[in-house]
Amino acid sequence: MSRRAPLAWLPPALLTVATILAIAAVPQSRPVDDPGGTGPSVRAVRAEQARPDTGPPAALPGGKARPDARDVVLAVHGGAGAALNRETTSPQREKAYRDGLATALRAGQRVLDRGGSSVDAVEAAVKRLEDDPLFNAGKGAVFNADAEHELDASVMRGSDLAAGAVAGVRSLRNPVEGARLVMEKSKHVLIAGEGADDFGARGGLATVTQDYYWTQARWDALIRAKEAERGSKTAARSPEALADLSSQGTVGAVAVDGRGDVAAATSTGGMTNKLPGRIGDSPLIGAGTYAKNSTLAVSATGAGEFFIRGAASSTISDLMEFKGLGVAPAAYDVVVERLPGLGGQGGVIALTREGVFDAPHSSPGMLHGYLTEDGDVVTKIFPDESPANT
Repeated sequence: MSRRAPLAWLPPALLTVATILAIAAVPQSRPVDDPGGTGPSVRAVRAEQARPDTGPPAALPGGKARPDARDVVLAVHGGAGAALNRETTSPQREKAYRDGLATALRAGQRVLDRGGSSVDAVEAAVKRLEDDPLFNAGKGAVFNADAEHELDASVMRGSDLAAGAVAGVRSLRNPVEGARLVMEKSKHVLIAGEGADDFGARGGLATVTQDYYWTQARWDALIRAKEAERGSKTAARSPEALADLSSQGTVGAVAVDGRGDVAAATSTGGMTNKLPGRIGDSPLIGAGTYAKNSTLAVSATGAGEFFIRGAASSTISDLMEFKGLGVAPAAYDVVVERLPGLGGQGGVIALTREGVFDAPHSSPGMLHGYLTEDGDVVTKIFPDESPANT
């Protein structure tokens, strides 16, 4: 006697319902949680935890919905602003900028190669940028309206959302160290002014006098800014002012370590001729800096007031977490679609724990670079290497 196929005895309508219920009962795949520990390599973590960079290109008409690179473990930026001109930038100046970014990346790489944490890596990278007078952080920071230096920095760890920041410091050689000290040795997130300087000194951090931060280029930029303020028609277009604009933003770093933990750090001297006491987005968690393992690490640069008003870095994370966007569409949405509507320009470096990296910017230029898992260093300083997103 022939055997009937399973469920063949059901009427057609009931058979359809049974089939639907059977399919629905199959368990659906879910992202794997952070395994913790020190075991697998970054590549293994990414393979196990791979989350596609979702968000179809059509969701952003006319925009860029694809990441800049994959298999990235560390990225840095040296500020957003007016673009460097390939035709007028000397080979020596080009080399100085590329070497500055590459040196920071190699400093972070050494940390990661010996099994250090992503927090260690971003701190090491940002310290190198703070020590380089080409960039607007640490030595080489801009002057405020009183011809003084006030510096800001922050750091955030993606595994537990721990964060620390300092604002308006005047004597810490490396403000990013102060930010980490606040995160690890205090119950606070942000300490400002004299209290932050004292806290850093008591914690054993290197301190300096104000003249340490001084550079001729930043002094000249302040003089031209003062002249422009008094109505000079040519001061704003002077070589000193234009050079200042090319790196007017901040420095920052994002990284993912062998445990799959992400971190971000940002540091700045602020804006040339700013009012004393002005604080931008760099030391504000959720504006200039954010890190969360389940989404990304991000460091911002540009017009700080607008990044604060737009809660830029945490909004990118929220778009990924709650709207399901990938890092590129989420970062594009905030940097290119939202912030210019508030009147500001700038950019971000954004990195997921799977190594997906993007660096959108609405400003003409953004100095940045990244390091791949294979050890390749890429630096981008000219507009044709990293065109402004529109």
